[in-house]
Amino acid sequence: MLIRRVLLVVLSLGCVAMLARSAARSAISSETNLVYTVAARYNGNAWLRGADRFPQGARILLGTGSSARPLVPSFFATADPATSFDATHILFAGKRTTTDKWQIWEAALTGGEPFQITACDDDCVRPFYLPEDRFVYARRVGDKFVLEVSTRDRKVNRLTSIPGNVFPTDVLRDGRILLEAGDPLGSDTAAEIYTVYSDGSGVESYRCDHGNARHSGKQLVSGDIVFANEHGLGRFTSALAHQAEVKVAPGEYAGDVIEYPNADWLVSTRPGPRAAFELQRRNVASGAQSTVVAVSGNDVVQPLFLAPRPVPNRHPSALHDWDGANLLCLNAYTSRHNIAPGSIATMRLYTRSSQGEAVLLGNSPVEKDGSFFLHVPADHPLQMELLDHAGATLQREHGWFWMKRGEQRVCVGCHAGPERAPENAVPAVLLRSTDPVDMTKSATHQQGVQ
Repeated sequence: MLIRRVLLVVLSLGCVAMLARSAARSAISSETNLVYTVAARYNGNAWLRGADRFPQGARILLGTGSSARPLVPSFFATADPATSFDATHILFAGKRTTTDKWQIWEAALTGGEPFQITACDDDCVRPFYLPEDRFVYARRVGDKFVLEVSTRDRKVNRLTSIPGNVFPTDVLRDGRILLEAGDPLGSDTAAEIYTVYSDGSGVESYRCDHGNARHSGKQLVSGDIVFANEHGLGRFTSALAHQAEVKVAPGEYAGDVIEYPNADWLVSTRPGPRAAFELQRRNVASGAQSTVVAVSGNDVVQPLFLAPRPVPNRHPSALHDWDGANLLCLNAYTSRHNIAPGSIATMRLYTRSSQGEAVLLGNSPVEKDGSFFLHVPADHPLQMELLDHAGATLQREHGWFWMKRGEQRVCVGCHAGPERAPENAVPAVLLRSTDPVDMTKSATHQQGVQ
């Protein structure tokens, strides 16, 4: 039975190129520069469980119609294409044979043997180019995906330190990495969109109007972020602190939206869970959609165009070689939660043991203006709790965040939203002392999630 299944998978993948030639339909000649992934089955949210999104393999194709061809014909499976900034190379996740783990590779469009970027013990997938010849990708560690940045000579820096799965979806023009993780952060529930700098510092939610799942975000030329949700597609624009819905044809959307030169969108969609994903062009003016690529019985996802694009801003790291990180909260009352003025007396900080239990690191008084200043353990999952004067819980985080070694971070408030600006005032905690409350001593005796 196992042999039969393997043969069916191999035959399915072997027929992908032929199916693409016979069933793909081209809308305009410029789509010969189109790259996309074809798979017998695509499970886009499998990463939330640490699972494979392409359980039966996949193949990256270039072009449409009769010109469609595999990127790397000799590989058993290829997926997750990303173009270099000068559009001369493609980064991808690949498996040479059925028994290989997914690794990150780079292929020159002029041909030649692909270059292997990673040598992971387990799967490494979903790569993107960063400035200064670096790459970000998701690496499976145990049953979880974490984010890593690597150089071509495999100098690796792990970015994330939370219990849940983390997956990159784009690199923004300001140099931050756009990623998806469970909401609340560190869980494996519905996906939400976050950002982090390329050194692992400054993680934050892109918007705080959490609710339905949002995933597979991409940045448009305008700077807006378009993503998939249960209604179809949504959009973040700088003018709004909440998402805006996008008018699209009814159906399920895989995200990873890209733009044509005239601002039309190319989207991956299907009418329902039993149908296959196909690529459709969405007219930006009318919202009308027409099929560009459809492969019978296979999902077509992850489109991109082979075209040069601006190099994102370089992010020079400000991390220091410390034993931990500093966190300054300006005003815990500045929050989406309604916390009565003067009610906060103390904050507690927790980490998480290797057995998954919350471990108390310590307490810190909160000033009347809501400020507090902490020195926290780096590269540990962290969680805060606010207590009133009787020791009762006012608010406690449901998820986890992390700070990098030597990071110095200032928060406007507690779950205040990234669009909130701080008050023009010196926090009372710094008027009392410029020495943070040390929360790192307890962490040295605990085995946090790494």
